[in-house]
Amino acid sequence: MISRQVKIPAGPSGTISVEGMLELPEYATGVVLFAHSSGSSRLSPRNNTVARVLRDAGLGTLLIDLLTQHEDTDYATRFDIPLLTQRLLAATRWLQSEPATLSLAIGHFGASTGAAAALQAAAEDGKNITAVVSRGGRPDLAGEEALNRVTAPTLLIVGGLDDVVIGLNQAAHRSLRCEKELIVIPGATHLFEEPGTLEQVAKHAANWFGKFMPHSGAESR
Repeated sequence: MISRQVKIPAGPSGTISVEGMLELPEYATGVVLFAHSSGSSRLSPRNNTVARVLRDAGLGTLLIDLLTQHEDTDYATRFDIPLLTQRLLAATRWLQSEPATLSLAIGHFGASTGAAAALQAAAEDGKNITAVVSRGGRPDLAGEEALNRVTAPTLLIVGGLDDVVIGLNQAAHRSLRCEKELIVIPGATHLFEEPGTLEQVAKHAANWFGKFMPHSGAESR
């Protein structure tokens, strides 16, 4: 099991870097990059719960801070989807250059605004992002044009009590042209705080990534 903190170059000429935690079980079959919601970080307890289930299923995880501490103090920057997208793409390139992960298929897991960034990244780099999962996401913020261009199989998961977000996910689901599925978790609110609901999210995510991420990233690139 590999478990180490990493710094990922995320700005021009290496002027900015973001921190992350890379964890790889032995014989990992792929690695999932987490895109957090606005105001969240790699320490998000909900994303870490999902990440543990993915690792138990044989997938590596990379949880990163998409913004620096200074950037995260600016409310507007938290909703800068193009900036978050570029950070995700930078982290994807980093995974492709690291000896421990360069042969692994890469998936993206996005929550809230992070889901929009994950889908925009998939639209820009369909060759290297093999699957996407959104938890309580705002995929609509990716924009219809980007959603139309996503080729990676995409799973949208939303809480059954998250009324407004359900509608936004349904609209995004209609705009996607890739293999796709929308799952509504009964009795769950936006943050999946109700007993057992986050575990359902993690199970669906592990099944989705396990289905679509090949054992060798080299096979899909």
